[in-house]
Amino acid sequence: MLKNTTLMLMLLVCIPASAVEIYHKDANRLGVYGKIRASHLLSDNAKEDGDNTYIRFGLRGETQIAEHLIGYGNFQMQFQGSKYEGEEKNSWTRLGFAGISHDRAGSFDYGRNWGIMYDLGAWTDVLPEFGAATLFHTDNFMAQRATTLATYRNRDFFGLVDGLNLAVQFQGKNEGGRALNKQNGNGYGISATYNFDSGLSLGGVYTHSERTDEQKGYGRHVASGPYAESYIVSAKYSADGLYLAALYGETSNMTAFASSTNIANKTQALELVAKYRFNNGFEPSIGYLQSKGKDLSGYNTDNNLVQFINLGAMYYFNNTVAAYANYKINLLDANNFTSAAGLKTDNTLVLGLVYQL
Repeated sequence: MLKNTTLMLMLLVCIPASAVEIYHKDANRLGVYGKIRASHLLSDNAKEDGDNTYIRFGLRGETQIAEHLIGYGNFQMQFQGSKYEGEEKNSWTRLGFAGISHDRAGSFDYGRNWGIMYDLGAWTDVLPEFGAATLFHTDNFMAQRATTLATYRNRDFFGLVDGLNLAVQFQGKNEGGRALNKQNGNGYGISATYNFDSGLSLGGVYTHSERTDEQKGYGRHVASGPYAESYIVSAKYSADGLYLAALYGETSNMTAFASSTNIANKTQALELVAKYRFNNGFEPSIGYLQSKGKDLSGYNTDNNLVQFINLGAMYYFNNTVAAYANYKINLLDANNFTSAAGLKTDNTLVLGLVYQL
Protein backbone atom coordinates (compact mmCIF):
# COMPACT_ATOMS: atom_id res chain seq x y z
CA MET A 1 0.00 0.00 0.00
CA LEU A 2 2.81 2.44 0.87
CA LYS A 3 4.57 1.83 -2.44
CA ASN A 4 1.41 2.47 -4.49
CA THR A 5 0.48 5.57 -2.51
CA THR A 6 4.01 6.95 -2.86
CA LEU A 7 3.89 6.49 -6.64
CA MET A 8 0.57 8.32 -6.81
CA LEU A 9 2.03 11.16 -4.76
CA MET A 10 4.89 11.60 -7.20
CA LEU A 11 2.43 11.95 -10.06
CA LEU A 12 0.22 14.36 -8.17
CA VAL A 13 2.84 16.88 -7.13
CA CYS A 14 5.11 16.68 -10.21
CA ILE A 15 8.20 15.53 -8.31
CA PRO A 16 10.76 13.63 -10.40
CA ALA A 17 10.43 9.90 -9.87
CA SER A 18 14.20 9.68 -10.47
CA ALA A 19 14.99 11.33 -7.13
CA VAL A 20 17.75 9.45 -5.31
CA GLU A 21 16.69 8.33 -1.83
CA ILE A 22 19.16 9.55 0.80
CA TYR A 23 17.16 8.82 3.96
CA HIS A 24 14.57 6.19 4.85
CA LYS A 25 13.64 5.43 8.43
CA ASP A 26 10.33 4.13 9.69
CA ALA A 27 7.64 5.98 7.67
CA ASN A 28 9.88 8.88 6.61
CA ARG A 29 11.69 9.26 3.29
CA LEU A 30 13.89 11.96 1.81
CA GLY A 31 15.16 12.11 -1.78
CA VAL A 32 17.44 14.43 -3.72
CA TYR A 33 17.09 15.36 -7.39
CA GLY A 34 18.42 17.97 -9.81
CA LYS A 35 20.42 18.74 -12.90
CA ILE A 36 23.47 20.57 -14.17
CA ARG A 37 22.92 22.15 -17.56
CA ALA A 38 26.09 23.55 -19.14
CA SER A 39 25.10 25.55 -22.20
CA HIS A 40 26.21 28.43 -24.40
CA LEU A 41 24.00 30.66 -26.53
CA LEU A 42 25.06 32.37 -29.77
CA SER A 43 22.94 35.28 -31.00
CA ASP A 44 23.01 38.94 -32.01
CA ASN A 45 20.40 39.40 -29.26
CA ALA A 46 22.47 40.26 -26.18
CA LYS A 47 19.87 38.67 -23.87
CA GLU A 48 20.31 35.34 -25.67
CA ASP A 49 24.08 35.37 -26.10
CA GLY A 50 26.77 33.90 -23.88
CA ASP A 51 27.09 31.35 -21.10
CA ASN A 52 23.81 30.02 -19.64
CA THR A 53 25.10 27.33 -17.29
CA TYR A 54 22.97 26.60 -14.22
CA ILE A 55 22.50 24.05 -11.46
CA ARG A 56 19.16 22.95 -10.01
CA PHE A 57 18.96 21.14 -6.71
CA GLY A 58 15.85 19.75 -5.05
CA LEU A 59 14.76 17.82 -1.97
CA ARG A 60 11.58 15.74 -1.79
CA GLY A 61 10.31 14.42 1.50
CA GLU A 62 7.31 12.35 2.53
CA THR A 63 5.96 10.71 5.64
CA GLN A 64 3.26 8.10 6.16
CA ILE A 65 0.61 9.65 8.43
CA ALA A 66 -1.98 6.87 8.22
CA GLU A 67 -2.71 3.87 5.99
CA HIS A 68 -4.07 6.01 3.14
CA LEU A 69 -2.58 9.40 4.05
CA ILE A 70 0.85 10.86 3.27
CA GLY A 71 2.43 14.21 4.09
CA TYR A 72 4.96 15.63 1.64
CA GLY A 73 7.18 18.59 0.88
CA ASN A 74 9.24 19.75 -2.09
CA PHE A 75 12.04 22.33 -2.25
CA GLN A 76 14.06 23.35 -5.29
CA MET A 77 16.73 26.00 -5.88
CA GLN A 78 18.54 27.23 -8.99
CA PHE A 79 22.13 28.47 -8.99
CA GLN A 80 23.56 30.34 -11.96
CA GLY A 81 26.93 29.00 -13.01
CA SER A 82 27.30 31.88 -15.48
CA LYS A 83 27.58 34.53 -12.73
CA TYR A 84 30.77 35.71 -11.06
CA GLU A 85 31.22 34.94 -7.36
CA GLY A 86 29.38 37.42 -5.18
CA GLU A 87 27.15 38.73 -7.98
CA GLU A 88 23.56 39.47 -6.98
CA LYS A 89 20.67 37.37 -8.28
CA ASN A 90 22.96 34.36 -8.47
CA SER A 91 20.34 31.97 -7.02
CA TRP A 92 16.64 31.76 -6.24
CA THR A 93 13.93 29.44 -4.97
CA ARG A 94 12.00 27.73 -7.77
CA LEU A 95 9.71 25.59 -5.61
CA GLY A 96 8.80 25.36 -1.94
CA PHE A 97 5.53 23.76 -0.88
CA ALA A 98 4.08 21.23 1.55
CA GLY A 99 0.88 19.22 1.57
CA ILE A 100 -1.01 16.03 2.28
CA SER A 101 -2.23 13.31 -0.08
CA HIS A 102 -4.95 10.68 0.25
CA ASP A 103 -4.85 7.76 -2.19
CA ARG A 104 -8.51 8.25 -3.13
CA ALA A 105 -9.50 11.80 -2.09
CA GLY A 106 -6.50 13.51 -3.76
CA SER A 107 -3.83 15.95 -2.62
CA PHE A 108 -3.75 19.49 -1.23
CA ASP A 109 -0.65 21.67 -0.88
CA TYR A 110 0.36 25.29 -0.41
CA GLY A 111 3.43 27.40 -1.21
CA ARG A 112 5.54 28.25 -4.22
CA ASN A 113 4.44 25.74 -6.84
CA TRP A 114 3.54 25.26 -10.48
CA GLY A 115 0.60 27.38 -11.64
CA ILE A 116 -2.36 25.48 -12.99
CA MET A 117 -1.94 26.88 -16.53
CA TYR A 118 1.28 24.88 -16.71
CA ASP A 119 -0.71 21.64 -16.41
CA LEU A 120 -1.00 22.04 -20.19
CA GLY A 121 2.06 24.22 -20.77
CA ALA A 122 4.18 21.25 -19.68
CA TRP A 123 2.84 19.27 -22.65
CA THR A 124 4.61 21.55 -25.14
CA ASP A 125 7.59 22.43 -22.90
CA VAL A 126 9.60 19.46 -24.18
CA LEU A 127 12.07 21.16 -26.52
CA PRO A 128 15.80 21.36 -25.64
CA GLU A 129 15.36 25.16 -25.27
CA PHE A 130 12.62 27.79 -25.67
CA GLY A 131 9.63 25.53 -25.03
CA ALA A 132 6.29 26.96 -23.79
CA ALA A 133 7.54 30.47 -24.60
CA THR A 134 4.21 32.12 -25.47
CA LEU A 135 2.04 32.41 -22.32
CA PHE A 136 3.85 30.50 -19.59
CA HIS A 137 5.99 33.00 -17.68
CA THR A 138 7.09 32.72 -14.04
CA ASP A 139 5.24 34.71 -11.36
CA ASN A 140 2.65 35.83 -13.92
CA PHE A 141 -0.62 34.94 -12.19
CA MET A 142 -0.98 31.12 -12.47
CA ALA A 143 0.91 30.77 -15.77
CA GLN A 144 3.98 28.94 -14.43
CA ARG A 145 5.83 28.79 -11.11
CA ALA A 146 4.38 31.29 -8.65
CA THR A 147 3.86 32.06 -4.96
CA THR A 148 0.82 31.88 -2.62
CA LEU A 149 -0.67 28.90 -4.48
CA ALA A 150 -3.12 26.51 -2.81
CA THR A 151 -3.68 23.49 -5.05
CA TYR A 152 -6.05 20.54 -4.90
CA ARG A 153 -5.50 17.62 -7.30
CA ASN A 154 -7.43 14.41 -7.89
CA ARG A 155 -6.36 11.58 -10.20
CA ASP A 156 -8.75 9.13 -11.85
CA PHE A 157 -11.75 11.07 -10.45
CA PHE A 158 -11.73 9.60 -6.94
CA GLY A 159 -10.82 6.21 -8.41
CA LEU A 160 -14.04 6.05 -10.44
CA VAL A 161 -12.86 7.10 -13.94
CA ASP A 162 -9.41 5.93 -15.03
CA GLY A 163 -7.50 8.68 -16.82
CA LEU A 164 -9.66 11.63 -15.69
CA ASN A 165 -7.61 14.10 -13.64
CA LEU A 166 -8.96 17.29 -12.08
CA ALA A 167 -7.31 20.22 -10.28
CA VAL A 168 -8.44 23.43 -8.58
CA GLN A 169 -6.04 26.20 -7.59
CA PHE A 170 -6.35 29.44 -5.63
CA GLN A 171 -3.79 32.24 -5.53
CA GLY A 172 -3.46 34.99 -2.94
CA LYS A 173 -2.63 38.61 -3.75
CA ASN A 174 0.98 39.63 -4.54
CA GLU A 175 1.56 43.32 -5.17
CA GLY A 176 3.83 45.91 -3.47
CA GLY A 177 7.54 45.82 -4.30
CA ARG A 178 7.14 43.62 -7.39
CA ALA A 179 7.62 44.38 -11.07
CA LEU A 180 4.31 45.17 -12.76
CA ASN A 181 4.11 41.85 -14.65
CA LYS A 182 4.91 39.89 -11.46
CA GLN A 183 1.94 41.25 -9.48
CA ASN A 184 -1.48 39.60 -9.13
CA GLY A 185 -4.73 39.90 -7.25
CA ASN A 186 -6.71 37.05 -5.72
CA GLY A 187 -7.60 34.40 -8.28
CA TYR A 188 -8.56 30.82 -9.04
CA GLY A 189 -8.07 28.26 -11.79
CA ILE A 190 -9.40 24.85 -12.81
CA SER A 191 -7.97 22.17 -15.07
CA ALA A 192 -9.14 18.84 -16.42
CA THR A 193 -7.22 16.26 -18.44
CA TYR A 194 -8.16 12.87 -19.79
CA ASN A 195 -5.66 10.19 -20.76
CA PHE A 196 -6.79 7.56 -23.25
CA ASP A 197 -5.24 4.08 -23.33
CA SER A 198 -4.00 4.76 -26.87
CA GLY A 199 -1.45 7.36 -25.70
CA LEU A 200 -3.67 10.35 -26.54
CA SER A 201 -4.42 12.97 -23.86
CA LEU A 202 -6.78 15.96 -23.99
CA GLY A 203 -6.96 18.88 -21.57
CA GLY A 204 -8.42 22.26 -20.76
CA VAL A 205 -7.60 25.07 -18.28
CA TYR A 206 -9.40 28.24 -17.18
CA THR A 207 -8.10 30.90 -14.77
CA HIS A 208 -9.60 34.13 -13.46
CA SER A 209 -7.81 36.68 -11.25
CA GLU A 210 -8.22 40.21 -10.02
CA ARG A 211 -5.52 42.67 -11.06
CA THR A 212 -3.77 45.06 -8.69
CA ASP A 213 -4.56 48.78 -8.66
CA GLU A 214 -1.07 49.51 -10.00
CA GLN A 215 -1.57 47.15 -12.94
CA LYS A 216 -4.91 48.69 -13.87
CA GLY A 217 -3.69 52.28 -13.80
CA TYR A 218 -0.01 52.16 -14.64
CA GLY A 219 0.42 53.64 -18.13
CA ARG A 220 -0.31 53.72 -21.82
CA HIS A 221 1.28 50.36 -22.74
CA VAL A 222 -0.48 48.39 -20.00
CA ALA A 223 -3.88 46.74 -20.32
CA SER A 224 -6.40 48.44 -18.03
CA GLY A 225 -9.00 45.68 -17.58
CA PRO A 226 -10.00 44.69 -14.01
CA TYR A 227 -9.41 40.95 -14.46
CA ALA A 228 -6.74 38.65 -15.87
CA GLU A 229 -8.11 35.52 -17.53
CA SER A 230 -6.82 32.57 -19.52
CA TYR A 231 -8.40 29.80 -21.62
CA ILE A 232 -6.23 26.93 -22.85
CA VAL A 233 -6.94 23.67 -24.68
CA SER A 234 -4.30 21.11 -25.59
CA ALA A 235 -3.73 17.61 -26.91
CA LYS A 236 -0.73 15.30 -26.83
CA TYR A 237 0.14 11.86 -28.14
CA SER A 238 2.95 9.65 -26.93
CA ALA A 239 3.74 6.11 -28.09
CA ASP A 240 6.73 4.08 -29.30
CA GLY A 241 9.21 6.96 -29.10
CA LEU A 242 6.95 9.45 -30.90
CA TYR A 243 5.70 12.55 -29.08
CA LEU A 244 3.29 15.12 -30.54
CA ALA A 245 1.59 18.03 -28.78
CA ALA A 246 -0.55 21.00 -29.79
CA LEU A 247 -1.80 23.87 -27.65
CA TYR A 248 -4.04 26.89 -28.22
CA GLY A 249 -4.58 29.52 -25.57
CA GLU A 250 -5.86 33.04 -24.98
CA THR A 251 -5.11 35.43 -22.14
CA SER A 252 -6.66 38.80 -21.27
CA ASN A 253 -4.84 41.59 -19.39
CA MET A 254 -2.10 39.18 -18.35
CA THR A 255 0.75 38.49 -20.75
CA ALA A 256 3.74 40.84 -20.84
CA PHE A 257 6.06 41.23 -23.81
CA ALA A 258 9.58 42.68 -24.15
CA SER A 259 9.38 44.45 -20.75
CA SER A 260 7.49 44.36 -17.45
CA THR A 261 5.44 47.41 -18.48
CA ASN A 262 4.14 46.08 -21.81
CA ILE A 263 1.03 44.01 -20.99
CA ALA A 264 -1.32 42.96 -23.78
CA ASN A 265 -5.09 43.45 -23.62
CA LYS A 266 -5.47 40.08 -25.31
CA THR A 267 -2.99 37.43 -26.42
CA GLN A 268 -3.67 34.47 -28.70
CA ALA A 269 -1.10 31.66 -28.68
CA LEU A 270 -0.36 28.52 -30.66
CA GLU A 271 2.30 25.93 -29.81
CA LEU A 272 3.07 22.81 -31.88
CA VAL A 273 5.85 20.35 -31.05
CA ALA A 274 7.01 16.98 -32.33
CA LYS A 275 9.93 14.74 -31.41
CA TYR A 276 11.04 11.16 -31.85
CA ARG A 277 13.42 9.09 -29.69
CA PHE A 278 15.39 6.52 -31.67
CA ASN A 279 16.62 3.34 -30.00
CA ASN A 280 20.21 4.61 -30.08
CA GLY A 281 19.31 7.63 -27.91
CA PHE A 282 19.11 10.25 -30.67
CA GLU A 283 16.06 12.53 -30.38
CA PRO A 284 15.37 15.21 -33.02
CA SER A 285 12.58 17.72 -32.36
CA ILE A 286 10.77 20.54 -34.08
CA GLY A 287 8.42 23.20 -32.75
CA TYR A 288 6.42 26.16 -33.96
CA LEU A 289 5.44 28.79 -31.39
CA GLN A 290 3.43 31.95 -32.03
CA SER A 291 1.61 34.48 -29.88
CA LYS A 292 -0.26 37.51 -31.19
CA GLY A 293 -1.22 40.60 -29.22
CA LYS A 294 -4.61 42.13 -30.02
CA ASP A 295 -5.42 45.86 -29.77
CA LEU A 296 -2.19 46.56 -27.90
CA SER A 297 -2.53 49.57 -25.60
CA GLY A 298 -0.40 52.53 -26.70
CA TYR A 299 0.49 50.89 -30.01
CA ASN A 300 -3.02 50.77 -31.56
CA THR A 301 -2.21 47.61 -33.49
CA ASP A 302 -2.40 43.82 -33.59
CA ASN A 303 1.02 42.23 -33.84
CA ASN A 304 2.93 39.01 -33.28
CA LEU A 305 4.77 39.02 -29.96
CA VAL A 306 6.48 35.63 -30.36
CA GLN A 307 6.93 33.70 -33.60
CA PHE A 308 9.67 31.17 -34.26
CA ILE A 309 10.52 27.71 -35.53
CA ASN A 310 12.60 25.63 -33.14
CA LEU A 311 14.92 22.89 -34.43
CA GLY A 312 16.49 20.69 -31.76
CA ALA A 313 18.45 17.49 -31.34
CA MET A 314 19.41 15.64 -28.18
CA TYR A 315 21.61 12.60 -27.80
CA TYR A 316 21.12 10.58 -24.61
CA PHE A 317 24.30 8.73 -23.67
CA ASN A 318 22.23 7.15 -20.89
CA ASN A 319 19.44 8.25 -18.55
CA THR A 320 21.77 10.67 -16.79
CA VAL A 321 23.90 12.45 -19.42
CA ALA A 322 22.82 14.05 -22.72
CA ALA A 323 24.20 16.49 -25.29
CA TYR A 324 22.05 18.81 -27.36
CA ALA A 325 21.92 21.50 -30.01
CA ASN A 326 19.01 23.86 -30.55
CA TYR A 327 18.39 26.50 -33.22
CA LYS A 328 15.64 29.11 -32.90
CA ILE A 329 14.62 30.63 -36.23
CA ASN A 330 12.99 33.93 -35.29
CA LEU A 331 10.14 34.81 -37.67
CA LEU A 332 9.33 38.23 -36.20
CA ASP A 333 9.78 41.02 -38.72
CA ALA A 334 11.96 43.99 -37.87
CA ASN A 335 9.49 46.88 -38.15
CA ASN A 336 8.29 49.99 -36.35
CA PHE A 337 6.34 47.96 -33.79
CA THR A 338 9.12 45.52 -32.83
CA SER A 339 11.54 48.44 -32.58
CA ALA A 340 9.21 50.53 -30.41
CA ALA A 341 8.25 47.63 -28.15
CA GLY A 342 11.80 46.29 -27.82
CA LEU A 343 11.07 42.86 -29.34
CA LYS A 344 14.12 41.06 -30.72
CA THR A 345 14.13 39.50 -34.18
CA ASP A 346 17.44 37.60 -34.06
CA ASN A 347 18.03 33.86 -34.41
CA THR A 348 19.69 31.93 -31.56
CA LEU A 349 21.87 28.80 -31.50
CA VAL A 350 22.31 26.85 -28.24
CA LEU A 351 24.84 24.07 -27.54
CA GLY A 352 24.83 22.18 -24.27
CA LEU A 353 25.44 19.19 -22.04
CA VAL A 354 23.07 17.97 -19.30
CA TYR A 355 23.73 15.83 -16.23
CA GLN A 356 20.49 14.94 -14.46
CA LEU A 357 19.35 12.83 -11.54
